[in-house]
Amino acid sequence: MGRYRGPVIRLHRREGVNLGLKGRRTTDEKHDKRLGKPPGQHGLARTKLSDYGVQLREKQKMKRIYGVSERQFRVFFQRAVKAKGVTGEMLIQLLERRLDNVVYRLLFTASRREARQMVGHGHVTVDGKKVDIASYIVKVGQKISVKQKEATIKRLQASFEKWKDLSAPEWLKLDREKLNGEVLRNPTKADAGLPVEESLIVELYSK
Repeated sequence: MGRYRGPVIRLHRREGVNLGLKGRRTTDEKHDKRLGKPPGQHGLARTKLSDYGVQLREKQKMKRIYGVSERQFRVFFQRAVKAKGVTGEMLIQLLERRLDNVVYRLLFTASRREARQMVGHGHVTVDGKKVDIASYIVKVGQKISVKQKEATIKRLQASFEKWKDLSAPEWLKLDREKLNGEVLRNPTKADAGLPVEESLIVELYSK
């Protein structure tokens, strides 16, 4: 199945929370009211979810927040299982360390979707080398920057100006003047701040 290209508000409404798919734009009152109404003609008539249904919805939330397919998500989950640590927290850490997410967290773009496009078009470098794979996992100490092209530089400067009151998360270091960032440490569950209960996802895949 291909990537979802429909209206993102439908996904927000399906999960009942703002998944941040519209980026950092502040939602209005009309948007917030619609979050309580599932999409579809009979959205409000749906019965109460079973335990499996609740677990499935948590998985769908996380998939949609990071913009990954079912196949990609399973790969990340298996890597989290093999890693040392709590599986759910390791899953979050791996997803947070995706290059497209790091580009978004560094305020280079307004959304993960935009960040994925920037990476895919070859505008992002890691330690000075072009990386055009959005799922690339960054490591502690690596530096993320953009190619020194006028259009790209102006794009970043405009983004920094727009989000001048925001700062990068503590696990990343952002240099607005040099237009780059550095990975200081691995992210934690608290750093991600997701509206998701990752333990339910672990239960789902453990069946």
